Amino acid sequence: MADYQYDVLIIGAGPGGYVAAIRAAQLGLKVACADGRETLGGTCLNVGCIPSKALLHGSEKFAEAVDGTFAKYGIKTGPVTLDLAAMQQQKLDSVKQLTGGIEFLFKKNKVTWLKGYASFVDAHTVSVNGETVTARDVVIATGSSVTPLPGVTVDNDAGVVVDSTGALALERVPEHLVVIGGGVIGLELGSVWRRLGAKVTVVEFLDQLLPGMDGDVRKEAAKIFKKQGMEIRLSTKVTGVAVKGKTATLTLEPSAGGTVETLSADCVLVAIGRRPFVDGLGLEKIGLELNKRGQIETGHDFRTSVPGVWAIGDVIPGPMLAHKAEDEGVAVAEFIAGQTGIVNHNVIPGVVYTFPEIAGVGLTEEAAREKGEVKVSKFPMLANSRAKTNHEPDGFVKVIADAKTERVLGVWCIASVAGSMIAEAALALEFGATAEDIAYTSHAHPTHAEALKEAAMGIGGKPIHI
Repeated sequence: MADYQYDVLIIGAGPGGYVAAIRAAQLGLKVACADGRETLGGTCLNVGCIPSKALLHGSEKFAEAVDGTFAKYGIKTGPVTLDLAAMQQQKLDSVKQLTGGIEFLFKKNKVTWLKGYASFVDAHTVSVNGETVTARDVVIATGSSVTPLPGVTVDNDAGVVVDSTGALALERVPEHLVVIGGGVIGLELGSVWRRLGAKVTVVEFLDQLLPGMDGDVRKEAAKIFKKQGMEIRLSTKVTGVAVKGKTATLTLEPSAGGTVETLSADCVLVAIGRRPFVDGLGLEKIGLELNKRGQIETGHDFRTSVPGVWAIGDVIPGPMLAHKAEDEGVAVAEFIAGQTGIVNHNVIPGVVYTFPEIAGVGLTEEAAREKGEVKVSKFPMLANSRAKTNHEPDGFVKVIADAKTERVLGVWCIASVAGSMIAEAALALEFGATAEDIAYTSHAHPTHAEALKEAAMGIGGKPIHI
């Protein structure tokens, strides 16, 4: 048997990679993780999930102070001003603590951090900063990068045309921010800057926001964002962006073709999606080919077509979500250690951290109806006692169930704490619950979660509060 420096080498220290490294070490394997960032955690912790949530939370508090929300509770304030530098600093503090926490966990579990970007020499050898490292098994966990918009140049340093990384680090509040793309990233970051005072226009190529989500959720979300002051331009495509000084001029036309118009802004956010990041890996050296979407195909155990090489996270098919990558990180480590890793890809919740939050798990109503007859029940947050006392009337919980067995197939919700509420729904789907199982489970009162109970009761025709 060949001698290797490590049992497992993980390429990439994002949510999938660092979790895989820690779990493999916990299982007694000698582990190294290669990543070229100055701090661990990948895109998510450094310039994605974590800093965006810090700004979303901070901007939400600011908006409550200036839009009269505090006054509803009898809280009187003097003039409210924004210290954007301080808000950005608290974001950085959160990132520093969390990335530092991963470095501590690496040391605790004796994971070696190879500081540099890895490139394959062969299936068991990679080059990191000019040095070769060998491992019995190699896991590709390099994540994803921003999808570019053809003909549009992003320059985060200039701050006029930016991607998600640049939009998280703006040093001023734009007067007019145009968001190209009505998906999760665009709506979250658009919400941040709208709350802080920017005029926000969202331009979406499709006829609805939030591709992939349930139809009722997509329609309701558009109504809510419009009510909050966003301008939503659906079925519209951007054909060009010209920058002169600190002003960008966008060229727009209907997605189906038609009259061309222009739109001016002092900041443009390109947020049309993400794509697998495999640049510089040298996959051709090990004979690993990508599919038509630029992804690495794997088996159920995350093995690639090359023996000894595995892949997880955003570089393989499936939703590009940090928690999906984390689950796969645990599973691939367990497979490599000779155990059985488990990831149920049919039960991966998704959350949009706007206000209110938007969340879903399982099938949309549209997808469920394609598979057979279903029952659908919706319960409005307006009728939920906790939402009412919190002045959070927008949204609903929707349960989709099989018409014959009433087994829950999907749950979708819009509520202030939808991201937390969806965990119960995910657990219900994982255990194959029926709507009755949820309906007859006692839920604490008063909580937002009671809306899920009521929606589940509605499947059997027994809602109480509507």
